[in-house]
Amino acid sequence: MISRRCVLGSLAVPGLGFAQKAAVSAATQSILDRLADTKWVNRPAAALPPGMVHQTYVSKALGQEVGYCLYLPPSYKTETEKRYPVIYNLHGAGGNELHGFEEARLLDKGIREGRWPEMILVMPNGGKATFYKDSHDGKWPAETMLIRELLPMLDAQLRTVPARSGRAIEGFSMGGRGATRLAMKYPELFCSLFNQAGNVMHTYDAYDAGKPAEYPMFYLGLDRARFADNDTYKLLERNLGKIKGRMRIQVWCGTRDDGHLGTVREYHQALLRHGVDHTYMEIEGLEHKRTEMIARYAPIWFDYHVESFRRAALR
Repeated sequence: MISRRCVLGSLAVPGLGFAQKAAVSAATQSILDRLADTKWVNRPAAALPPGMVHQTYVSKALGQEVGYCLYLPPSYKTETEKRYPVIYNLHGAGGNELHGFEEARLLDKGIREGRWPEMILVMPNGGKATFYKDSHDGKWPAETMLIRELLPMLDAQLRTVPARSGRAIEGFSMGGRGATRLAMKYPELFCSLFNQAGNVMHTYDAYDAGKPAEYPMFYLGLDRARFADNDTYKLLERNLGKIKGRMRIQVWCGTRDDGHLGTVREYHQALLRHGVDHTYMEIEGLEHKRTEMIARYAPIWFDYHVESFRRAALR
């Protein structure tokens, strides 16, 4: 029998609720608090990196404006017939669209120095603790906002390469976790994935273990099918034919990142079992520190996506 110690119901916390606040674990309550604290439009308080702008779009799924930051390469305004590949960079827990500026500055510098070809960089606001999933009650439609709203909107408005061969997805921590699940779920949309220390979770196993309403699974409700549809490993198996040999996957994590290394290793082993070619690296001595990871590997930071775009364009 499935345990329902935290019965989904009504709690005065925006977005998600439970019948009894006392029944909610401390970890679950922390996520609820972060969700409630989400601000969907965050105006920059300082100058943005070169080539970057802050914009908003109206999300029909959410019912309000949502912010995102957009980097356009130097030739975008002058080369009016040229199309550009896009990297979608997803922020970590507690973050918003005002993140990843180190990557934006690094990309712009590398492009101007001739190290990398010109690309577009998109940094959406995915909410402070959504893990880029749609909540069971529809109040936190983070997946829909990115996949069904922002991505097609930008393809329609910008001179992107509006195909799988022109899209990469990446992120650190919650962003890496979200990017990995979305890449496994929608392999027809992305040719390149870069998971930067993002946990890879067995949501379906949590349901079978009788813990669908406990942290971190409470967000999905009590529908068994929803758990399968949000399990990265199940999605890998389901879409293996669209992933294997078609999507390039890179996974990095620090050896001192105790909160993430275990599931990252497990995902690596799953890719090996299924014969999915990928690049895997454990960074010696690194803790869960995004800026340090970038600083260590700045000269090659975008190399993997660049090669993914090159190979995908040849297919």
